[in-house]
Amino acid sequence: MASNKPIPCGPCQEGKVNTKADIWCYNCDEGLCSTCSGHHKRFKGTRDHKTIDIKSYKPSIRAINTECDKHGQQLNLYCPSHLMPCCDECISTSHSKCTGIKSLEGVVDNTKIEKSTKKIDNDINSTLQILNEIMSNKSGNIKRGEEQVDSIKETIGKYRKKINKHLDDLEKKLCQETDTILNQEKSKASDLKTEIDGKQKNLKKMQEHLHTVIPHTSKLQSFLGLHQIEQQVHQCQRYVDDLEDDDRAKEFDIKMKQNDEIESIQSKIRSLESLGEVMVVKKNIDLNRETSVRRKAQVQSREQSNINNMTMNIETKIEINIKKMISDMICLMDGRVIVVEHYGKVNLLTSDGKLQKQLPIPGKAWSVTQINQNTIAITYPNEKAIKIFNMENETVTKVITLDKRCNGLSFSNNSLAVGLVDDEIRIIDLEGNTLKSIQVESKSDLEYLVYCNDRVIYSDYDGKAVYCVDESGKQIWRYTQDLSEPEGLCTDTYGNIIVVDYYSDRIIVISKDGQNSKVLISKEDGLENPRCICFKHNESSGFICDEDGTYLAKFNLASR
Repeated sequence: MASNKPIPCGPCQEGKVNTKADIWCYNCDEGLCSTCSGHHKRFKGTRDHKTIDIKSYKPSIRAINTECDKHGQQLNLYCPSHLMPCCDECISTSHSKCTGIKSLEGVVDNTKIEKSTKKIDNDINSTLQILNEIMSNKSGNIKRGEEQVDSIKETIGKYRKKINKHLDDLEKKLCQETDTILNQEKSKASDLKTEIDGKQKNLKKMQEHLHTVIPHTSKLQSFLGLHQIEQQVHQCQRYVDDLEDDDRAKEFDIKMKQNDEIESIQSKIRSLESLGEVMVVKKNIDLNRETSVRRKAQVQSREQSNINNMTMNIETKIEINIKKMISDMICLMDGRVIVVEHYGKVNLLTSDGKLQKQLPIPGKAWSVTQINQNTIAITYPNEKAIKIFNMENETVTKVITLDKRCNGLSFSNNSLAVGLVDDEIRIIDLEGNTLKSIQVESKSDLEYLVYCNDRVIYSDYDGKAVYCVDESGKQIWRYTQDLSEPEGLCTDTYGNIIVVDYYSDRIIVISKDGQNSKVLISKEDGLENPRCICFKHNESSGFICDEDGTYLAKFNLASR
């Protein structure tokens, strides 16, 4: 046995009894004492289980497969370009253009297993430490997020209270004005009623005098009395005539003339879908790394790649049949591909090049970049806008409006670099705030650019050049040798620039320092009208798309 410590009986141990096992059951994966073994053999469900004497049992070591998972052949070769063991079939199908293929047996003999084991163990500890730090950060992040949401809800409540208070104040003010106007009109009407009441009393007295006094007086007295009464009646008639023009006698209606802005405000409120926009802003976490957890070779490490040793081969061509002019393409972190039509739709393809769907984003798109696992950004030149799109719930979460037409787009360091007209590259944050504005040299629109390591690399197809500038706009280098119409471009893990030279049907690599170049593949390798190129996430393979959207060419990049 592997150790001198006796193996306990599993069922007895479950019953809190320590009994030594006499046999081992492979099906149950536990030891059994003689009593439990007897029950085990009698039960219908376990009588056919495979058992052995406990003395013959040895804890198994998980077998490591020495055969190729893909082809079932013995692994006997090693590709130093891809840092992987291969079988004969692998070499002929996937590594035919790789150089320096070695015997796996020779590589194994030259490998210091103990040293490699120690290194991997250190890498595991380092990775665990980093993961623990991320776990701790995430716990704090969740708590902070809950506090931020509480603060947002409190702010929303304050918005509502402010709006309500302002409406209450306006209501109170208007009601007070209404009461004041009513009181003024009531006062005027009351005064007029009092005045008319006096006139009515005088007229009634005159009428009584006319019927009771005049008939019993002399003719002279009657004449004079009638004359006096007639004069007073004429005065009352003139008073009545004057009332037609008297504002007090007019009937009044109290009405409200609505503020012209009320309809507009009500319309805006009805169309208001939200009091604000709640968004997630991602920022890089600063991890204290003792060692890099990026993939390294046990056998040999690849330092700065010499482009003269680089090779590229087209593994396969996939028909996509979008059959519309293409302006941009990227590989997403999950392996899927996005292909953007020239001033058109945004197409999502599976990792094997099949059209999955057109993303529901209105407008005529040009360039695309990925911000995080679920978020992309796309430029819309005619709208002078960048739209942030959530891939998971398929919604535009933000529209960044610019003051100029925009084309090329690239994301790095939580910022976007966007190519604008008038030879400007603008660095903005995800809220649309300008961080830096760079004036550059270009004879064509800034349609293709890469933003990485605080530098922007862009192609100028009319100027037949590729430029590299820093964030201050200082030109680091300009490459023009043997370029006919450079368009789409990307960078490899070493910072070398892979460029599509559209007019010559070639893929060219330019060294990181801009001093040298090399043709990787050309028309003779099956390349036709290439427009865009991109790497898979953290891999040395990727895709090339032609201008007309008819195919994706899957390529592998290797170094000798």
